[in-house]
Amino acid sequence: MGKRILMKGNEAVVHGAIAAQCRAFFGYPITPQNEVPEYMSKCMPEVGGVFLQAESEIAAINMVYGAACVGVRAMTSSSSPGISLKMEGISYIAGAQLPCVIVNVQRGGPGLGNIAPAQSDYFQAVKGGGHGDYKLLTIAPWSVQEMFEHAALAFDLADRYRNPAMILSDAIVGQMLEPIEIPDCVDTDIPAKPWATTGASGRSRNILTSLYIVPEDLERINLKIQAKYAAASLREVRYQEFDVEDADLVLVAYGSTARICRTSMTMARKKGLKVGLFRPISLFPFPSARLAELARLGKQFLTVEMSAGQMVEDVRLAVNGVSTVDFYGRLGGMVPGPVEILDQAGLSLERMHPKSYTVGARFGMVGSGE
Repeated sequence: MGKRILMKGNEAVVHGAIAAQCRAFFGYPITPQNEVPEYMSKCMPEVGGVFLQAESEIAAINMVYGAACVGVRAMTSSSSPGISLKMEGISYIAGAQLPCVIVNVQRGGPGLGNIAPAQSDYFQAVKGGGHGDYKLLTIAPWSVQEMFEHAALAFDLADRYRNPAMILSDAIVGQMLEPIEIPDCVDTDIPAKPWATTGASGRSRNILTSLYIVPEDLERINLKIQAKYAAASLREVRYQEFDVEDADLVLVAYGSTARICRTSMTMARKKGLKVGLFRPISLFPFPSARLAELARLGKQFLTVEMSAGQMVEDVRLAVNGVSTVDFYGRLGGMVPGPVEILDQAGLSLERMHPKSYTVGARFGMVGSGE
């Protein structure tokens, strides 16, 4: 039957991870993700798992490295500058081809910034924030329910491709309260891990490292890793669409910004504006093929982010000049409101379809019906 509970996003990801058999958590306090280690410290001992508050973010990610080596489902969490400190260890984990889950509850930056919501860690997450040719399997929840559900998804992806997976959240999704459904049992896929360092009795020893002195050896490992990313790009693309079929303009947004854009889309429809919404759920692999298809169907795009413009680069690469991609962003923890996004949508429509749309008084966009 399951149960319905009111909880924060940061709490939901903990319950989701434990339901997915996460049994090791290592973290360090930083706002606005502090509820994650707090709840983990309570819940992990109840299931026989390990919780440890490390002495730093660097220590925490290296503890995750060690736990992942023995095949345990391991997780860490932090917020933007804390994730920056973890990047060397994340690169090592990717190079050693180890699965783990990293939760980033984004805050405003650069530097220490503030504790308000932002989406300026997109590049860091999907392009590989550390050194070397690696990527994180990155998924972006937009609700407390998805914070719960994406925990199991992230662990399954990490195990399937032997690679770190990131849940890219923000201060809104992490801190807001919503009722969610928690099932009695969570479907999760934990494969056999013959590569784990669980003792070499009766077999040859396993060696897990990211150090390959001979360039030919390191290239061979890199090609293997890139082949996994290519496979994930074919199999693991996830997105959600709203009213894109007849849309002249498609808003593209992820996470909490997509929720705001959905409200803007509803407002636009009431004014006769043909606006839709495309929400990438997997940020890597990015849903490029579907956006390219929409562009060929004549759709124009407005990408909305709480950043100076990061995901918009992937949208433009996907569209490849076939149609127009506008951008609207807020910085430093400022959250765009539905009305201002609606205003930007109207301006984009007027510019892209001057014969079909006109902009009257502020927020008074009118579709001509042509």
